[in-house]
Amino acid sequence: MKTINLLGIAGSLRKASTNRGLLRAARAALPEGVRLDIADLTDIPFFNQDIVAKPAAVQRVLDQMGQADAFVFACTEYNYSMAPALKNILDWASREPDNALLAGKSAAIMGAGGGMGTSRAQYHFRQVCVILGLQPLNAPEVFASAFSGAFDQDGNLTDARLTGLVGEQMRVLIDRVRATRGR
Repeated sequence: MKTINLLGIAGSLRKASTNRGLLRAARAALPEGVRLDIADLTDIPFFNQDIVAKPAAVQRVLDQMGQADAFVFACTEYNYSMAPALKNILDWASREPDNALLAGKSAAIMGAGGGMGTSRAQYHFRQVCVILGLQPLNAPEVFASAFSGAFDQDGNLTDARLTGLVGEQMRVLIDRVRATRGR
C-alpha cells in the first residue's frame, strides 16, 4: 500500500507554539504507512502579486503541499481570526495553476488558544476552505486551551484526553484519504 503523506501547517511561528505541539502530537499518533511533515513558515514573505519569481522559501512549502495527500492545519487564533502566516501560505498556494495544490484535498483542523481554544479562527478558516476547494473534516473537532496545563513549556501536548482526540482526528483523516484513493 502506498504511503499516505500529510502536511502539517501551523499558523504560529513561535518555536514553543502549542499549535506546533498539536502537530507533533498528530505525527506521534500516526500508524505505520502514514507520514506527517511539518511545514516551516518562518521565512515566507507576504504574498505579493508583483513578485514574479517565487522566493525559494515559498517554493519549498509549495513543493511540500504538492506532495501531500491531505493537510493537518493547526489554526492559531489572532483577534478572532486565523493567523496571518497561515492565510499567507494559502494565498501563495492558491495562485498555482488550477489551484492544484489545494483543490479537493482533505484537511483536519485543530487549534490551541485562549478561552474558546481557536473555535472562532477555525470557523473563519472553514469559510476560506470553501473558495480554496479544501475538504475539511466535520468531526472530530479539536479545540485546546493553551493555558490550562495541557501543554508543557516547550509547547508539547501532555493532556491524555486531548492526545486521544488528536489521534481520533488523524484516524478519520486517514480513513478519508484511503476512501478517496479508492474512487
